[in-house]
Amino acid sequence: MSEEKSRLAAWGCLVSDRVANLSAHPYSQIAVVAVCLSWFAFGLGTNALTAGLSIMAITLTQMVLNQQQERESIASRRDIALHAKLDELIIATKEARNEMAGVEEREVEEIEELKEELKEEIKEAVVVSLPVEKRARKRRKS
Repeated sequence: MSEEKSRLAAWGCLVSDRVANLSAHPYSQIAVVAVCLSWFAFGLGTNALTAGLSIMAITLTQMVLNQQQERESIASRRDIALHAKLDELIIATKEARNEMAGVEEREVEEIEELKEELKEEIKEAVVVSLPVEKRARKRRKS
């Protein structure tokens, strides 16, 4: 039973994906406007059109939300992998501070404090390196 359910879910996701992509195309939107205009031009009942458009709007909204959820899960997986790679690089680099590894798991206040500390260290590093850069420029000019 669960295998059938997973097949059904996979099929539903596939159909949802295809219909959402098709309905997002500009020609599809022009076609909907053309159908509505022709519906009124031929004097057909507005109740059926209103009901059809309402059902279509609800269905398409759900399809877009399904696609968004899938994209977010892929992005989340990429973010987790990127953080793991960065943590490895931080730990492997001798000059790096190991407490920066896994910083995304800390509280926001702690992250802001570390960020401020880093800003101060960057300012100090820039001040220290400025005379060296000026000397290097003078050497290049000579």
